[in-house]
Amino acid sequence: MLEKLFKLQANGTTVKREVIAGITTFLTMAYIVVVNPSILSSTGMDFGAVFVATCIAAVIGTLIMGLWANYPIALAPGMGLNAFFSFTVVGSMGYSWEVALGAVFLSGMIFFLLSIFKVREWIINSIPLSLRFGISAGIGFFLALIALKNAGIVVDNPATLVGMGNAKTPEAVLFFLGFVAICAMAYRQITGAVMIGILAITVIAMALGMVEYEGLVSAPPSLAPTLMQLDIAGAFNVGMISVIFAFLFVDLFDTSGTLIGSAQRGGLLDKDGKLPRLGRALMSDSVATMSGAALGTSTTTSYVESTAGITAGGRTGLTAVVVALLFLACLLFAPIASVIPAYATAPALLYVAVLMAGGLKLIDWDDVTDAAPAVVTALVMPLTFSIADGIAAGFITYAAVKALSGRWSDLNASVSVIAVVFVLKFIFLDA
Repeated sequence: MLEKLFKLQANGTTVKREVIAGITTFLTMAYIVVVNPSILSSTGMDFGAVFVATCIAAVIGTLIMGLWANYPIALAPGMGLNAFFSFTVVGSMGYSWEVALGAVFLSGMIFFLLSIFKVREWIINSIPLSLRFGISAGIGFFLALIALKNAGIVVDNPATLVGMGNAKTPEAVLFFLGFVAICAMAYRQITGAVMIGILAITVIAMALGMVEYEGLVSAPPSLAPTLMQLDIAGAFNVGMISVIFAFLFVDLFDTSGTLIGSAQRGGLLDKDGKLPRLGRALMSDSVATMSGAALGTSTTTSYVESTAGITAGGRTGLTAVVVALLFLACLLFAPIASVIPAYATAPALLYVAVLMAGGLKLIDWDDVTDAAPAVVTALVMPLTFSIADGIAAGFITYAAVKALSGRWSDLNASVSVIAVVFVLKFIFLDA
């Protein structure tokens, strides 16, 4: 049955290899079941419900990817977008988490329609590479600021906006130890480095009496506090347009980049360098996002950590099915997730930030018309605490710099229109 469903022989793999690949992928991304509830609960959402929603959203998205698209790609609520959801949309802009979930749902619906009508390639190809790299780095810097804030390293300062906190506190020291440990383990290619780092810091905190042990296994918490609580009508507010666009935009490029990059690593592209069944893969992502919003979590997206499983030999959807089953098993370990403190998850945020900032090396630094918009994008995101404002600033800067430099050939209709829309937003909606 497995051979018929996943075409193992045709893809040059075996059940054993796929299972090992699935376990490998899961270990590299399992941290999300701890980090995501930690971030979203800052909005007032129930931690236990978000934990369950995170696990189930990952199960749904990964199963669809594995069984329908037959790719060894795993999905879960995305890093960066969960921070944008919590700290910008709810924290800074003042919307309720129910409205924010409505915006996530609408972005997933738009993504689904784009996949059905096959306009996704036009959108992806029309956005300049420099802006894509700047957006990725900006989200990384955004996560880094949140990590340092959660650890008490960076604090607000009336004179300088931000300042150095007390680095001698136990929490700050454990944060530093966790971060360097994760980096060292990652360098040594230890599978599950991020999750090991989080658990190690939590165990140390327990030993020091900073955290109270509450058990290992229990029945899953209730999903009721977040299930179907999304406010779609509230998300139709005109001020939410840029928020929905940001959710959609980042998810679109995260997913596309992950799919193509992972497929290249596993030799899954066809002779023309294209990804077969791309439409199914993208629709898997969009359905997962809508399902996740209904359950009570931020945007669900494809994980670049899937390349770890592909490197271990995963070539078919069976790898994804194994990952989904392991996320399902996570539902029994809610007591562990609930006691992990913010300073234990902060090192994971900073490590992910380092990885995302790596996109800066791909920018053409010799061409200031490419470099400047990318840097503006990357800096505005953390400094305004908004991915949406960073994207807007990047598009406006790109269009203006290219036009004034006489580089009209670098501008296309979509970039120009998006830049104008963002200018109008700043003039009329942010006054």
